[in-house]
Order: sequence, then C-alpha cells, then structure tokens
Amino acid sequence: MFGKSGNRTLYIDAQSPAASELLARRLQRCIRSAGRNWRELVFLCIGSDSITGDSLGPLVGGELFRQRQPGFFVYGTPEQPVHAMNLSEQLADLSLWHPRALVVAVDASLGNPRHQQHISVGKGSIRPGAGAGKVLPDVGDIFITGIVSSFEKNSHRELQAVDFSDILRLSDTISRGILSAWEKLLKSRKSCLPEGSSFSWL
Repeated sequence: MFGKSGNRTLYIDAQSPAASELLARRLQRCIRSAGRNWRELVFLCIGSDSITGDSLGPLVGGELFRQRQPGFFVYGTPEQPVHAMNLSEQLADLSLWHPRALVVAVDASLGNPRHQQHISVGKGSIRPGAGAGKVLPDVGDIFITGIVSSFEKNSHRELQAVDFSDILRLSDTISRGILSAWEKLLKSRKSCLPEGSSFSWL
C-alpha cells in the first residue's frame, strides 16, 4: 500500500488479503467527505472487453449489477460498456438523469512499474484513455483505478499483453471493496449521507 500526499491518492496492493477492506475504508471516507450536497451515487465503470487490459471497468460494473445491491446506479458493463466512443454521450445523459449525483469513476490505468497490480483510490477526476494517448473528458468526483501495467510508449500493446487472470483479481477486489463500503454506509446512513438522499438501482 502506497500513499501519494500531493493528491491524496492511496495505492493498495491488490494481492494483499486486506486489499478489499482497505479500499472499502478509503472509499467510505471519500464519499463522506465529498464536500457538496449530493442525492445519488453513480458508479461509472469505463472500458471495453475488446482489449484485455481495458476490460477492468466493465467487469467491475457487471459484478456490481449482478449483486443487485440497492442504493446506487451503475453504468458500464460487458453488455453495455462505456468507452471512448460513447463516453461524451454517456456523460451528457448522466447530467440529465442524475444532476445531483456523486460520480465514482472506475477504470483501468497504466502507471509506475512499482504500482503495477495496485488499486488507486482518491477524490477527484480521472481522464480515461490518457495512457493510450486519447483525448477524452475528465470524469468522476471520486476515482478507483486498477493499474494493470506500466506506462510504455506502445501502450496499446501493453494493454493487450495483460494477463486476464490479473484483471479478474483486480476486478474481484474492487467489486468486493465497493460493496463492503456501501453496506457499511447504509448501516450508518443517518449520520453520513446527505438529508433527502434517494436510494435506487438501475
């Protein structure tokens, strides 16, 4: 587990037995300290299963959808992915459907070799596709990323070469952490969630 003090990003080793619980604790803190009056929670899971290393977001979204936990919205699954080709349209739709939502962006990323197979979580937005040279809008009030490989000049090749078992391990850890965080938040919702918050599932 590594922390970056500049932007308050926490790095969690996905192979640690405590990884899901560490993620859950940090996510709870980020949600509780969002700093604005939000009424809905949206998980925007970004990526495409056409590239192994980019399939993390849809896998997490699919697992959250299958668990059918009430209380938040999920966009981005293997069946209905959110990716570079439709991200701007999806963000426009979210602004109409969930104008007062707190958005948690979930995505795969490339990073420093020492952070490979780590999960990063923190407050703020991410820019999907930046590691692959794509120019896409910043997304999210909170981010969760799985660092699937190191940043290299040929990022497309790096993403294609990722072992799918590593992606499955990351997606399982992230999914369990999110669900654990939400379960704990629901139990203490009277004290930590904004007044008038609505709970529903899409």
